[in-house]
Amino acid sequence: MIEVTDMHAYYGKSHILQGVTMNVQEGEIVALLGRNGVGRSTSCKAIMGEVPPQGSVKFKGQEIAGKTAYEIANLGIGYVPENRDIFPGLTTRQNLTLGLKPGQKDGDGRWSMQMMFDMFSNLNERADVEASVLSGGEQQMLTMCRTLMGDPDFVMIDEPTEGLSPQMVQKVADVLKEIADRGISTLLVEQKLSIAMDIAHRVYVMGHGQIVFEGTPAELKERDDVRKEWLEV
Repeated sequence: MIEVTDMHAYYGKSHILQGVTMNVQEGEIVALLGRNGVGRSTSCKAIMGEVPPQGSVKFKGQEIAGKTAYEIANLGIGYVPENRDIFPGLTTRQNLTLGLKPGQKDGDGRWSMQMMFDMFSNLNERADVEASVLSGGEQQMLTMCRTLMGDPDFVMIDEPTEGLSPQMVQKVADVLKEIADRGISTLLVEQKLSIAMDIAHRVYVMGHGQIVFEGTPAELKERDDVRKEWLEV
């Protein structure tokens, strides 16, 4: 589904990504783990075209490195950023409508607005309320749902459980599993090791802009050295 090979990225003269190689297969949840500042969010932005990548980024076999973010989105890649980026002056319903691609109608794809409201009753109750008054957890749900409205085949989700209550964290985990069940591939950037280890099929650990470990959650559990050096505070 997505294949990244020797990807580099810079912020000015700072060399942030230093030869990242990873892949996500169809219907797979892959967790990208690591401490803050190691390049996980930059990896998502580089794949999405928000940061110019050097190297190869292929989506369904097509090279997308160098394309604009909107071109990449229209190919079928969704991105849920860490800062949520809702439109605060628009209602919940209007925010969801903006997730549709040009020419797409609600319900054309695997998801519909009603499905979102069925999954998240809070959003249904606040469908016609300005998004600015939603709680942090509700805004996170809205951002994920808005991305799904565009019916992506591959979605990158950056820190979806940040600052959420335990109940909301479990809801996010359930939605991630539902996304995979519908054949959508997911790259999950997550700080909570327990969540990632529970739902991911494979994990990558990043350190200093490079992939330092690749394997299954079970394999990572056996690697105390990797967890101590690259994950634990």
